[in-house]
Amino acid sequence: MQLQLDVNGRLRTVDIDRKDGLYRVVVDGVERFVDAAAVDASTFSLICPAEGRSSQEVGLSPTGLPGEIAVHMAAGVASVRVLTGAASRFGRGAGAAQAAGTQQVLAPMPGKVVKLLVRAGDEVKARQGLVVVEAMKMENELRSPKDGRVSEVLVAEGASVEAGRLLVVVE
Repeated sequence: MQLQLDVNGRLRTVDIDRKDGLYRVVVDGVERFVDAAAVDASTFSLICPAEGRSSQEVGLSPTGLPGEIAVHMAAGVASVRVLTGAASRFGRGAGAAQAAGTQQVLAPMPGKVVKLLVRAGDEVKARQGLVVVEAMKMENELRSPKDGRVSEVLVAEGASVEAGRLLVVVE
């Protein structure tokens, strides 16, 4: 499977297939073999046998934007958007329209609101930051899924939030 990804604003070409019980992953022409195992529904353990069996735990969470996820690694958080490939077949690629109607921005995981970037009544653009939530010692900027107006901000800075908590509403 070949994918075109936008990783923090940088275009990447990724090929993934199975070989000898491992995933063969080629990113921009650099080949690696990876053993991957799910830890839970949104966390994966990745082991690279050729690199001294180095391992890394990677967490995935929604950003609220179509076709985009936040990838949480020890080095930080990457915003990854699928431009072409598997996700585009389901209408989530770069050509997908902005989210329509009233959109709710939810906390992707339990954490603490460290900064509000908007107030009720503010006009916002798609992908504009709305709120920053700290989770697992990493700050995650949650963005607007569409151009619109912030109708409600339902949390305050410093508040603890559970996964799925409604944070901001964009009309």
